[in-house]
Amino acid sequence: MADTPLRSAASMRLRMQRGLRAAKVRARAVRMRLSMLTPTSRGILWAIGAGLAFQVANASVRALSIAIDPMQAQFLRYLVGLLPLLPLIVQAGGLHRLRPESMGGQVWRSGLHTLGLILWFTALPHMPLADMTAIGFTNPLFVMIGAAWLLKEPMHPARWIAVAVGFAGVLVIVGPGLAGTGGWYNLLLLASSPVFAASFLVTKVLTRRDSASVIVLWQTILITMMSLPLALAFWVWPPPGQWGLALIGGVAGTAGHYFLPRSFASA
Repeated sequence: MADTPLRSAASMRLRMQRGLRAAKVRARAVRMRLSMLTPTSRGILWAIGAGLAFQVANASVRALSIAIDPMQAQFLRYLVGLLPLLPLIVQAGGLHRLRPESMGGQVWRSGLHTLGLILWFTALPHMPLADMTAIGFTNPLFVMIGAAWLLKEPMHPARWIAVAVGFAGVLVIVGPGLAGTGGWYNLLLLASSPVFAASFLVTKVLTRRDSASVIVLWQTILITMMSLPLALAFWVWPPPGQWGLALIGGVAGTAGHYFLPRSFASA
């Protein structure tokens, strides 16, 4: 009878090892399929993955920001977002082995993103999710403008037409919203878009030197640190349900921020 727990533990370890081996085989097969795609196609797939992950994160952190102060919700989202990155640190042998090539660039990128987050989270509890998502589609428009202006990337006439049509659509959304449920928070949310776009452009530059893993790791660490003072000013201890929302938002948001630089590096 005494051997029964030992046999059960050994059986569980064996099943876990088999599961890990199977997962590695599937991951290797996915990487092989991705390697057969063109760089542009891979970039598009990474971008789609980032968009889906961000939508999950947005929905969960919106619910969280309604329940607690938005600044605390912002801090919890990035604090919990560190959890899926811990295996990366352990595998590398410590945080010092993942030091970026340009720490200054990481600080600038995180500072810009934190500023955008403060605007975004302030508006978040007051905005319908559909309007928030629609206004969020302006981010790529500002990224295109910034890429042409700052990074000197070529912009064909069709892209400028797409930018003009996109901004016209934003006016259709924001205009009536000023008198609706969102009020002036529509403009506050819209103001976060060019700030996020600047952050994404810095990310694109950083992908020339650092891997996506290093970028998202240091972004998450630095934004957590930058968000802490504002969170402490409004801190209340969250119940388990709110920690669950933070976990969903943190993991999905970290995944989205990992997929995004992979998209920039591929395209």
